[in-house]
Amino acid sequence: MSALRLRPYADADEAAAIDLWHRTWQQAYPQIDFAARLDWWRERWRKDLVPKAQIVVSEQDGALTGFVTIDGDGYLDQLVVDPNHWGSDAARLLVHEAKRLSPSGLTLLVNKDNARAVRFYERNGFAHAGEDLNPTSGRPVLKMAWRP
Repeated sequence: MSALRLRPYADADEAAAIDLWHRTWQQAYPQIDFAARLDWWRERWRKDLVPKAQIVVSEQDGALTGFVTIDGDGYLDQLVVDPNHWGSDAARLLVHEAKRLSPSGLTLLVNKDNARAVRFYERNGFAHAGEDLNPTSGRPVLKMAWRP
């Protein structure tokens, strides 16, 4: 098995990235039908994220294992890691790269009930900065921020 590698997103990564988003969120929230949200996600990916965010992907042995999106304001919209790579260095390396790309700081929203993700962000230097509701799902979210 080769080492995990980070690189910029390429248009050819679209299908793998969308599939990865679907599988990862379905694993995290099995009670939600993410297959029913694929068209919405594909449109959001193409219109909101790809043109406006820096996207870095992680890959190993030629397969996409994760990605992170950071917009020009330092908002980390998505950190997605293949469930088969949970517990590996993939998420940590992607967050480290996001910090490098946005050296003045990062902000994000994380589902309040996603304890695994909240702990991950805390371990990686993010502090709680308030609470809100996700505008799409209506789920409670925590605002978190990292400052150098």
